[in-house]
Amino acid sequence: MELNGVRVSRETQERLQHFAELFQKWAKTINLVAPSTIGDLWSRHIADSAQIFQLQPKTNHWADLGSGGGFPGIITAILLAERGAGHVDLVESNQKKAAFLRVCLRECEARGAVHAIRIEEAPAVIQHCDTISARALAELDLLLDYSAPWLERNKNLRLLLHKGRDYERELQKARGRWEFDLVKHRSVVERDSVILELSGIRHLI
Repeated sequence: MELNGVRVSRETQERLQHFAELFQKWAKTINLVAPSTIGDLWSRHIADSAQIFQLQPKTNHWADLGSGGGFPGIITAILLAERGAGHVDLVESNQKKAAFLRVCLRECEARGAVHAIRIEEAPAVIQHCDTISARALAELDLLLDYSAPWLERNKNLRLLLHKGRDYERELQKARGRWEFDLVKHRSVVERDSVILELSGIRHLI
């Protein structure tokens, strides 16, 4: 099986398929994503989420903020299982969604842990991370505020963030308070979307 042109093992394919089955089952009772997008689960959500890991496949410790229906956190955790190393901490304050994420990690034998807490509380629980990911969570300026406690502990911290067509406005706003190096990766799944890769982050105000 290929995921965004990258070959994955049979075991990873089986894990992803099992995740898709769990997602379809739980989505009947919990609002995991917009109902109109469930039919495009593989391309709209799974393949789209896989891009995050594929941009930084050697990252050992991820923090996924607002993990929701498992995107991109569960997909990252499954791909880490293929690598046989690494860990992702999934932060999701909604208890029902957190329960879903725990089931996914366990049944898909993925590499991660779920923290059913608010994002503001997460730095006290998750002491260190190398890369922070988030998808459809908040504007860039707020995501940088969320990341600030980890940035104080790790100046090499990197952010990988899914963003839609309005990302230039978010960048302009964030640059009023933050300085950072930026790489814009065009999504291979969504034509109008990008993945923003931020590093060298410094708080100006």
